[in-house]
Amino acid sequence: LVLALARFYHGLPLEEVGRMRNLVFPVVLIMVPVALVMRQPDLGTAILLLATAMAILLLAGVRLWKFAVLFGTILAAIPVAWRFMLHGYQKDRVLTYLNPERDPLGAGYHIMQSKIALGSGGLFGKGFMQGTQSHLAFLPERQTDFIFTMLAEEFGLIGCLGLLSLYILVIAYGYAIALRSQNQFGRLLAAGMITTFFLYVFINMAMVMGLIPVVGVPLPLVSYGGTSMMSLLIGFGLILSVYVHRDVTIARRPSYGN
Repeated sequence: LVLALARFYHGLPLEEVGRMRNLVFPVVLIMVPVALVMRQPDLGTAILLLATAMAILLLAGVRLWKFAVLFGTILAAIPVAWRFMLHGYQKDRVLTYLNPERDPLGAGYHIMQSKIALGSGGLFGKGFMQGTQSHLAFLPERQTDFIFTMLAEEFGLIGCLGLLSLYILVIAYGYAIALRSQNQFGRLLAAGMITTFFLYVFINMAMVMGLIPVVGVPLPLVSYGGTSMMSLLIGFGLILSVYVHRDVTIARRPSYGN
C-alpha cells in the first residue's frame, strides 16, 4: 500500500495532487485492503493501514479540509459500524476500555492485569525474570502484545524510557532519511514506512496502558512473532534503499497545461 501510494503521488504533477478527481484512485486503493483485513476480522491491522495511508496523503500535499470531511464521515458512520460491522468481542473491547471493572475476570482481565504490572514495576523494576504478574501467569500474552507490560514490571520506568528513547532514535533517523531524498517517491516511501513503525509503537504502548481499546498490534522488534518481524525488516530495507539512492532525481510528470 505504501509503495503504491508513493508511486501514484510521485507520478502526479504537484498542482494536481489536491484535485478531487485524483483522490478517487487512492481512496479505492486504501479501502480495498482495509475492508479485506477488517473482514478477517483484524481491526488493529486495518486501523494501521488506514492511519498510514492518511499520513501519506497528508505528506503528499492533500489539503487538511479534506481530512476534516473524511473524519466527519467516519464519525457519522460509527453508529452504523457498531450496529452492523463490529463483532461481539470487538464491542466488548470498546466497552471494557470505557470501564475495565465491568468484567474484571472476563473481558477486562487483560487490561487490569496489565495496569497492575505496569504500576508494580516502580522506578527501577523488580529485576530480570522477577516479575510476579508475568511469570506467575497473571498476565496473558506477555510474550506478544503485552510484552511492554512485562518489561515495565521487570525494568521499571527507567527501562521503559530507555526503550522509548531507542524507538525515538529509529523514528527520527527514518524521517531524516525521508527528508534527505531528492525525489518525491523516496520521500513518501521512507516517510510511509517509518510512520507505520511509529504507529505500531504508539498503538501497542497506548493499548497496554489502557489509553485505547485492546487491539492485536505487537510491539515492533520486541514482541514474539515472525510475520511482524519480517514485515518490519522489509520496511527497514526499503528505507535504507531510499537512503542509498537519496541523491537520485526522478522527474515528476509535467502539468497537463504544459
